[in-house]
Amino acid sequence: MLRSAVLKTRVAAGAIHSPLPSWTFVRAYSSAPKEFDTVVIGGGPGGYVAAIKAAQLGQKTACIEKRDTLGGTCLNVGCIPSKALLNNSHLYHEAKHGLAKRGIEVGEVKLNLQQLLADKDKAVTGLTRGIEMLFKKNKVEWIKGAGTLTSPNDVEVALNAGGVEAVRAKNIIIATGSEATPFPGFEIDEKQIITSTGALALEKVPEKMIVIGGGVIGLELGSVWSRLGAEVTVVEYLPAIGAGMDAELAKAFQRSLSKQGIKFKTSTKVVGSEKKDGNVLVNVESAKGGKQETLTADVVLLAVGRRPYTEGLGLENVGVKVDGKGRVEMADVHQLRTSVPSIHVIGDVTTGAMLAHKAEEEGIAAVECITNGHGHVNYDVIPSVIYTHPEVAWVGRNEQQLKEAGVKYKIGSFPFQANSRAKTIDDAEGLVKIITDAETDRILGAHIIGPNAGEMIAEACLAMEYGGSAEDVARTCHAHPTMSEAFKEACMAAYSKPIHF
Repeated sequence: MLRSAVLKTRVAAGAIHSPLPSWTFVRAYSSAPKEFDTVVIGGGPGGYVAAIKAAQLGQKTACIEKRDTLGGTCLNVGCIPSKALLNNSHLYHEAKHGLAKRGIEVGEVKLNLQQLLADKDKAVTGLTRGIEMLFKKNKVEWIKGAGTLTSPNDVEVALNAGGVEAVRAKNIIIATGSEATPFPGFEIDEKQIITSTGALALEKVPEKMIVIGGGVIGLELGSVWSRLGAEVTVVEYLPAIGAGMDAELAKAFQRSLSKQGIKFKTSTKVVGSEKKDGNVLVNVESAKGGKQETLTADVVLLAVGRRPYTEGLGLENVGVKVDGKGRVEMADVHQLRTSVPSIHVIGDVTTGAMLAHKAEEEGIAAVECITNGHGHVNYDVIPSVIYTHPEVAWVGRNEQQLKEAGVKYKIGSFPFQANSRAKTIDDAEGLVKIITDAETDRILGAHIIGPNAGEMIAEACLAMEYGGSAEDVARTCHAHPTMSEAFKEACMAAYSKPIHF
């Protein structure tokens, strides 16, 4: 219990380091705070990985998480459930449209949406419970509640079960993640006007869905509901979909999704909306201005990005700086440290790509910095994947970026149409594109659209992490027949010539 009084306390010499003046105001508790070496605020991919790693390195560790389950947005309402829906909606679509040509005849294929969603929930439950088991195995204490910084070494936790608990740590890691960015003029109800969270739990297939935003989230979830029978229209402000994607792949990707029935309005600005007669009317116009057009749908998915989540964190209490976009600033990028030396930050709540695997790498690096003084994150080798069909994956720099930087480069491409494994399974759409330094042959970027792109990109990451050349990969034996041979042949094309194309 909190005492009603607030005491003026002197920080004793030799106490936990604090950058605040020696005289400071702190809350007084009826019992001493729980003390830890490291406390992580947030139990998402970055936070739970950091907590486990800290415990493995011998630190007494706690993780503060207010959800009823661990795993953050990614495991609960993001990466994991969306991949379950992507996989099962693809199977449904194949059963309806792709099996007959393979000599497999089935009766009428019906959609059981409730079972489809239940299967998604089963995957989520299994994985989130798995993290709880890992916490127990590694002796990480999960404090269930919302944490607020009260000093550079103290966190006040509003417990889910009621009451307040004081926690003190030598080191604190902020890993509170991100939330969906709202869109002006749209009131989210998660029924008709939805974020990615609502898109994972619709009770029926919409007749028409408008997706505002042609990035990863919008294209993945738009694909799910398109396969299940919705008429999907994607509205994107930029001239091309897949922000950050290589221009050649972006064009091929849009053509592919268009063939699947998804409609696109690029270079288009949303100017307003209203609900009428059970539908949502969305007013749009050219990004350059012009005549307005009204689109009608029964569901609108807002997928315009995400923003850092810092509500109630108490950054202002301890002097942790944020930038103009609300991201927690790193005063020392190499140490993943904020403007307060005892507080580190990782994941979506700070700068850089909002990706679970980037957060995980930062989580491990932050803990290693705390323990040993150094960690490792190579921000030039953080892959991105869109898990549609075909999949799209890329890592490193694209052509546009290299042109702007004045870097001379070479390109090697290889189509899946010339890959034997892709042809045998009749899934040969797409290509592998390798970009290398014109002088050294070092791989600068890899861009893949096609089957298993998300798995294949790991080979590019490994080669780039070790500074490998296209010839290094091309001279490495790849099993036959595999999709990965397309990657090898693209590398051959970059420094010499491919064999099969």
